[in-house]
Amino acid sequence: MKRCILALDQGTTSSRAIVFDETATIRGFAQRELTQRFPQPGWVEHDPAEIWESQLATARGAIAEAGIDSVAIAAIGITNQRETTILWDRGSGTPVHPAIVWQDRRTAGQCEQLAAAGLGERVARATGLRLDPYFSATKIAWILDAQPGLRARGERGEIAFGTVDAWLLWNLTGGRVHATDYTNAARTLLFDIAALDWNDELLRAFEIPSAVLPRVFPSLADFGTTEPSLFGRPIPIAGIAGDQQAALVGQAGFAPGIAKNTYGTGSFVVMHTGDRIVHSRNGLLTTVALGLAPGRATYAIEGSIFITGAAVQWLRDGLGIIDSANALEALAAKVPDSGGVVFVPAFTGLGAPYWDPHARGAIFGITRGTSRAHLARATLDAIVAQVADVILAMEDDAGTSVGELRVDGGGAANDLLLQLQADMLRTEVVRPETLETTALGAAYLAGVQAGLWRDLDEVATHWRAAKRFRPRAGATLEAWHKAVAVLREAGKFSDGSRA
Repeated sequence: MKRCILALDQGTTSSRAIVFDETATIRGFAQRELTQRFPQPGWVEHDPAEIWESQLATARGAIAEAGIDSVAIAAIGITNQRETTILWDRGSGTPVHPAIVWQDRRTAGQCEQLAAAGLGERVARATGLRLDPYFSATKIAWILDAQPGLRARGERGEIAFGTVDAWLLWNLTGGRVHATDYTNAARTLLFDIAALDWNDELLRAFEIPSAVLPRVFPSLADFGTTEPSLFGRPIPIAGIAGDQQAALVGQAGFAPGIAKNTYGTGSFVVMHTGDRIVHSRNGLLTTVALGLAPGRATYAIEGSIFITGAAVQWLRDGLGIIDSANALEALAAKVPDSGGVVFVPAFTGLGAPYWDPHARGAIFGITRGTSRAHLARATLDAIVAQVADVILAMEDDAGTSVGELRVDGGGAANDLLLQLQADMLRTEVVRPETLETTALGAAYLAGVQAGLWRDLDEVATHWRAAKRFRPRAGATLEAWHKAVAVLREAGKFSDGSRA
């Protein structure tokens, strides 16, 4: 019987599980939607019990679809939505509060107070991140203060904190293992990415008791084994990485200068910088790319774009000019260009490299001749421009050019989008044969640790390009940058307090 790897891919909107065989071919797949909760404006929560139960159900479903016994599973790899914060009782394993999701903004005021006190520079120096509610630290503090006595219990070691990977690991091992990996720890605002350890100064600044923290391991490590009752036998858990880092692994992005972009609701561009920590001058994040061994990691620069695929959803649901996201490419292809229309989809502000929360979306250059097709093409142009902005910032920060951009996510199926991206970047854009790169990355990590593959060099040989998009015509960001400048100036007066 061929040995396989079970990859658990716990995302923001669903839990998924995929069984890969020794050739990295998908043998089994299962997915279950995850309930989104919005108890107040700006708040986003998940039920930790639902996260665990849905992930366990999909794991069993993927094994069943693969038609294999659990004895064929050599190891499990975990990848997850990052920054989402869960606290639970160590004795009972019961969550003490709903999971606060990475999108949640309830701690914005606390972040502003800490920034005013001068903490931002210390955070950036140690963690490579921005002082923002996006990350876990202020979420932890908020939960500890949400219930009387909870902080004291945390200080006594009775409460455990984890990002989603640590929560899944705790449940998979029956509460025997409380741990995370370097990539997830690096998204908490509490982890020193050079020392690869929790930072005592930041723990004091955020008022986080060290007793709640998980142990931190490399991404390839022995994370324990599953409870025998879950799958009929104990299965080693051998790899963990946050979703964007796992996608970089799935794209075989192991060498400095390799970059990947995931076209999803938003887009996440990650560029590997090797063993060099590059602190951005251009509004990007510095993070751990992969934990290779105890005390050894590689690094990356990351740019988070808030709205890309969500702009396509708006054309469908808000304007009704397309029936489905798949219809966008054919509609946009009806015109040779946008006809002078520039769309800046800053529905929730602008992410990297601008980080402007006050900017709001706008469409410029509309005439009587503007058609649905022009708006569709302008939407593709906006996605392309945002990614190009981040790539150019990365190249400036790292002092190196991106040789090719490897792409995945739902938008990677759009040939016109990828051709426009190549034209704008003047760089080859490559779509791989396997678009399930996040789960595949988790499988690769676990498979290397379990001996299914010799090392990451062997993993890289499995990566195959399905199609390459080579630059055909030069394109410019001039109109995009003019539109963004106008939008940001207008945003100064759009917060409702200075109408």
